[in-house]
Amino acid sequence: TKLALEAMVHSANQNHLGLKHYKENGYISASDEPESVSKTLEYAYDDWCIAEFAKMIGNDSVASIFYERAQNYKNLFDPSTNFFRAKNSYSWFSPFKPEEVNFNYTEANAWQYSLFVPQDISGHIQLMGGNEKYETHLDNMFTASMETSGREQADITGLIGQYAHGNEPSHHMAYLYNYIGKCDKTQKYVKQILEEQYTNLPDGLSGNEDCGQMSSWYVLSSLGLYSVTPGLNYYSIGSPLFEKSTINLENGNIFVIKANNVSDKNFYIQSATLNGEEYNKSYITHSDITDSGEIIFEMGNTPSDWGNIEIPISEIKNNIITPIPYFISESQTFSDVLEIKLGSAIETEIYYTINGSKQEKYTSPIQIKSESEISCRSLKDGKWSKEISAYYYKIDNSKSINIHTEYANQYAAAGDKTLIDHLRGGENYRTGNWQGYRGNIVADIDLGEIKEVTSISIGFLQDIKSWIFYPKTIEILTSENGEFYNHLSFIENNFPDDKEGTFTKDFTYDIGHKIDIKYIKLKAINYGVCPQWHLGAGGQTWLFADEIIIE
Repeated sequence: TKLALEAMVHSANQNHLGLKHYKENGYISASDEPESVSKTLEYAYDDWCIAEFAKMIGNDSVASIFYERAQNYKNLFDPSTNFFRAKNSYSWFSPFKPEEVNFNYTEANAWQYSLFVPQDISGHIQLMGGNEKYETHLDNMFTASMETSGREQADITGLIGQYAHGNEPSHHMAYLYNYIGKCDKTQKYVKQILEEQYTNLPDGLSGNEDCGQMSSWYVLSSLGLYSVTPGLNYYSIGSPLFEKSTINLENGNIFVIKANNVSDKNFYIQSATLNGEEYNKSYITHSDITDSGEIIFEMGNTPSDWGNIEIPISEIKNNIITPIPYFISESQTFSDVLEIKLGSAIETEIYYTINGSKQEKYTSPIQIKSESEISCRSLKDGKWSKEISAYYYKIDNSKSINIHTEYANQYAAAGDKTLIDHLRGGENYRTGNWQGYRGNIVADIDLGEIKEVTSISIGFLQDIKSWIFYPKTIEILTSENGEFYNHLSFIENNFPDDKEGTFTKDFTYDIGHKIDIKYIKLKAINYGVCPQWHLGAGGQTWLFADEIIIE
């Protein structure tokens, strides 16, 4: 067990896949690593598993560290939406659409990761504002429109509202009503999933059978049991499908589950007995099963109050952390004055510094007029959060842009100003400041006044495995009045379209002399469809652009 713990800690303290930022900041930023929300939430659960293991073998020092890390989910909770959201370096990732499938989540959207805190369900309920708000969120998820937006994601299947039974992040959600004393709703949705999401036909599973997870959900749920939090010693009770189920245990014991009067309509539990004694818990321990015995459910066609008092508990009681605060600002760059707000997932005191100044208590929005680094942390019950920092850059920006082509919301970067905000995209299209387009790009830039211009360029990214190609050609047109444009130049792409890897390139036209320009129109022509040799042959390619530079 000591060697096993050593291996766990070694793995959790690596620096790859966003772990470096997770350890330093308590969360992964969208600009640090793709799928930042999913990784933060799943690492937090993993950390709880390590903490529990360390506690069981008597290593309290390691347990303390990982109980704290297991609460890092709090650092991506947005109380204004009650969702876990991605953060960039200066604010929440926006615009936010919970149904949107984007690079902040793994094979899912914000809805499908909105309840992924199996290690601390009680703590999450508190963050959400209590049982009623938690119940409302669950209700809204199951009754929301099944429409998703953003990129295509084949794993989002088996939809009931925004609950996606075809993929793992949703699998525990129907059982979460048990944790707020609404067991009849767990029974209702478990029954619906058992009936609607499975058939005995070749396509009888509503999602990928990853390591048997679709089938195991069915087997467990048809017995009336489910392990919402692997690592805890109990199963949450749902709605048994069969009149009698017999579990032949490895230790030679037998456990029997009976559901008297069960039918297609009688799926609500009215009462229960365990080994002849009245049983009102909406969960059953592993030892109750392995010790042998019999549980009998009396079923009916109407909801009852059974199980609503003695509910399962999932909570972290040790080493409670104070969530880090978050920044809210329109941009990371500004030309005059920028207003910055600070917030927290819970009610705390927030303290901040500007460029290393004396620490001040936050009471109202901060206004800055020059390039600044703002650092802040929260204080609650004598416990400080981690400190985080954001940089804000002042730019001399008299130019404006009008983009005639719609960019993809999930690849919006900083929105309309992205292409002229003086912040450059990195080598990964799913992070940083790249803006993604399905078609051509047409944009007009107003320099504010007639200026002498010697060169014009625009940056692009190519990653053919992700269907992102450099543009075929770029046309530059100029104007002095914004109405009549004159063709200035074509820039042709001469980079290979079959070279694997991630590449960035500034497509630049050097005029060779100074010319007077007030308006510039740029037209970037999309590559078109993926060529025949490409795995996505015939599929529409993407343009990913960032930063128009005018000298």
